Amino acid sequence: MAEKKSKETEAYLTIQALQRMPYYLHCLEQARDEGILVMSATSIANTLGLGDVLVRKDIGAVSTMKGKPKAGFQVNELIEDIQNYMGCNDRKSAVIAGAGSLGTALLRNDEFEEYGLFISAAFDIRPELIGTAVAGIPVYHVDEMEAFCRKEGIRLGIITTPLGAAQGAADSLVRGGIRAIWNFALVNLAVPEGILVQNENLASSLAMLSHHIRA
Repeated sequence: MAEKKSKETEAYLTIQALQRMPYYLHCLEQARDEGILVMSATSIANTLGLGDVLVRKDIGAVSTMKGKPKAGFQVNELIEDIQNYMGCNDRKSAVIAGAGSLGTALLRNDEFEEYGLFISAAFDIRPELIGTAVAGIPVYHVDEMEAFCRKEGIRLGIITTPLGAAQGAADSLVRGGIRAIWNFALVNLAVPEGILVQNENLASSLAMLSHHIRA
């Protein structure tokens, strides 16, 4: 039986390492589906095109079991460790501010549930959207968002509004008690200390791709 690591040996990941975790998880799940029971850090590194020292350090920070020299880690146990570290097994309810094309795409994305994220409702100002549902998720008027978040104990808000409406949406979410914002609007949000904002700048990424193609 593999030896469990003590609490004193647990490490914390850098942001970059945490961002690599979904890739490790996907790699291990594929290996599991192929009937592979044990996988080394070197094998994972080769599959993902990463350095084996980097992978070994990342995995060592989240694994509760010590890897066997020249063998590796138990795949099922490592999958569970990564899922636990990422909070995949913790149900997180969220709301979306903005039910336009991007918001609708996110509402239809059922992959979020694999990471423990469940979207409870969407909010918008357009009359034709109020009272409808997208993928079974109801759309309410944005004026109801603050009260809804407070009543349902929502801690994560997703903003997909036009730029001019993003700050107002953020203010409403904060008043409703959320602790983190996933921001897809092209604007830097002003939020109180203690509120985490994760920005997803799609336009910036596209600009970089376009520049590379042109060059």
